[in-house]
Amino acid sequence: MRVLPDGLRPPRAVVRDGGSWTLQTVLQRHGLGPVAGVDEAGRGASAGPLVIAAAVLRPADARALDGLTDSKLLTPAARDHWYDRIRSRALDHAVVVVPSAEVDRRGVHVANIEGMRRAVAGLTAVPPGYVLTDGFPVRGFGRPALAVPKGDRVAACIAAASVLAKVTRDRIMTELDAEHGAYGFAVHKGYSTPDHEAALRTHGPCPEHRFSFANVAAVAGRGLPTGLVHNVSVPEEEPGATDPGHAAGAGAGAWESLEIVTGGAGR
Repeated sequence: MRVLPDGLRPPRAVVRDGGSWTLQTVLQRHGLGPVAGVDEAGRGASAGPLVIAAAVLRPADARALDGLTDSKLLTPAARDHWYDRIRSRALDHAVVVVPSAEVDRRGVHVANIEGMRRAVAGLTAVPPGYVLTDGFPVRGFGRPALAVPKGDRVAACIAAASVLAKVTRDRIMTELDAEHGAYGFAVHKGYSTPDHEAALRTHGPCPEHRFSFANVAAVAGRGLPTGLVHNVSVPEEEPGATDPGHAAGAGAGAWESLEIVTGGAGR
């Protein structure tokens, strides 16, 4: 390994504890901003869409957004408050909604990764120079990215994305409850709670269920190909949710149905 002389070495990045704004501050100080955070909601649900959001926050907004954290730690009322505040103050944001049929066709992980890439690509008002993801590394953003363990709790821009994704998805599930009232979507938001499992067994699946998930496929009487079934850890997004299992087929071809909603305070 070649060691550069002291005068040629790049300056070291000194990270001081600045709360959930530390990573963004350090990256921007070294010319790597704007910094976008990306997160999803509904990955472990057995009904409803997968929603992915990306957000770019103002560097000087740490005080204005003090208290912003992981959407799962906030009450529904607090999430609604932060949702409105993020949309009004963020430099840019984008939300991608992937329907349940698309999750079935591509597989939840592939749909999630592609949704993250599309959400970042939707940040056209303020294209990011760096991307922070929650928990696991993702490639293909066209710019550097860093996976942050517990990112929605330690990086404000990821927390902002988690709120945008969660509130968007919860509102969609509440609307779907009006169409499919037998399942209680407005309460459990499509996660596999005992009440949801009981309703699924009683009424069978509706078109909003994910038929690639083992619990839905079992009720629907659809066999899953040998070797494709594996368990997916359900995020701690909904109390009482259980792991439904999922068939991991990625699928092929172009996206058939996708909604991207973008916006920024500077637009």
